[in-house]
Amino acid sequence: MGVSSLIVLTIAAIAFSAGAILISKLFVKGSKNPQKGQAYECGIPTKGTPWKQFNVGYYLFALIFLIFDVELIFLYPWAVVAKKVGWLALVEIIIFFFILFMGFLYAHKKGALKWM
Repeated sequence: MGVSSLIVLTIAAIAFSAGAILISKLFVKGSKNPQKGQAYECGIPTKGTPWKQFNVGYYLFALIFLIFDVELIFLYPWAVVAKKVGWLALVEIIIFFFILFMGFLYAHKKGALKWM
């Protein structure tokens, strides 16, 4: 029940995905109107081109938030098994926080945390 199960699961996933796409292409009537290509902004019609360039600082700030948010998710499994593992768990989490803090210092040094 090792590799064969994985192969069957992969084939089933591909078949279900391809089947859903095929059924939607066959039975759903597509319409071509210019409103489908516009950006949805709460019903307010766009003025000018919707393609505007944003400052890269917003993306950096969002990515750093995402990284730190995902890192916090890893604390829950550690907290569940920390008592069973003992001192080794404490050493591992100290190393983990050290690496996380070094990433924070690097981002701060590069100016990624400065708001516009």
